[in-house]
Amino acid sequence: MTVDHGKARRRATIHDVAAAAGVSRGTVSRALNGGHNVSPSALEAVRRAVRTTGYVANSAARSLVTQRALSVAFVLTEPQQRLFEDPNFSVLLQGCTQALAEHDVPLLLMTAGNEVERERTRRFIAAGHVGGVLLVSSHTGNPLLEDLRHTGIPVVACGKPIGHEGRVAYAAADDRSGARRLVEHLRERGRRRIATIAGPPDTPGGVERLAGYRDVLGAGATASLVEHGDYSRAGGEAAMARLLEREPGLDAVFVASDLMAAGALDVLRDSGRRVPEDVAVGGFDDSVTARSTRPALTTVRQPFERITREMVRLLLELTSGQPPAAAILPTELVVRDST
Repeated sequence: MTVDHGKARRRATIHDVAAAAGVSRGTVSRALNGGHNVSPSALEAVRRAVRTTGYVANSAARSLVTQRALSVAFVLTEPQQRLFEDPNFSVLLQGCTQALAEHDVPLLLMTAGNEVERERTRRFIAAGHVGGVLLVSSHTGNPLLEDLRHTGIPVVACGKPIGHEGRVAYAAADDRSGARRLVEHLRERGRRRIATIAGPPDTPGGVERLAGYRDVLGAGATASLVEHGDYSRAGGEAAMARLLEREPGLDAVFVASDLMAAGALDVLRDSGRRVPEDVAVGGFDDSVTARSTRPALTTVRQPFERITREMVRLLLELTSGQPPAAAILPTELVVRDST
């Protein structure tokens, strides 16, 4: 794998290791990922080849030579309090921890929600303290992703890395089709004035879920029916209040996260509107929040367990010399009492 450092020298690849060891590329890959089904002589040949080619700069290869597993960094590019406020992040953290534990690789949590934290994270990772990065909640224009690419450390994003598709591996739910299915469900229930509270426009969920909403409504998705929130409960409250002020006759709202939907439900209740009789509400994620609201929230289920497993799989592929790849996973509509 060649890392884009401008004119940086070419890094040794798994093919170079295979040629130096006199074994197949598949044998090298298995040796780097635990040594299963690899003979002792072949394993030793790969270890020697890793040293001579310099492939030790790769995290999996370094682990092979030192016989010590490096950790992987779980980097959240949000303020620290969001880790505790948004249940999705803890689910992703737990899933990644469990998936990596199966490979005896520990996970290190880092937050990079401001410039000071981003710089500290960049320095720590560039110094080689971790063998890979699982990047969560990346925003368009955030320089951290480009900085991480330049370190040469394998990176996998959770969600489509807007502007870096094809250059950065990622695992994501099919946000657009999930949003489309929920808005179709609202129309099937007879709703005609459907608004949306979209996520931040610099995030993949903010872009893709809004696109799904517009796919269904077409010209009916007027600007007055669209508000943006920040995926927080307070953000959902503020956006819902703005929508009601502008569009008091709306009869449904698709909200791009369950947490924002919970805030929207609070505002609708305070305004005297009944859910779902007056206004139907749908969310996105199927987090614990969706099951605790009153009424229980119709939502789009993200396959978080599969997403975390795919993130780890893609990271292991990168460490064995594979090019960046993507895994886009289907969502599921979960109908409850709010629609």
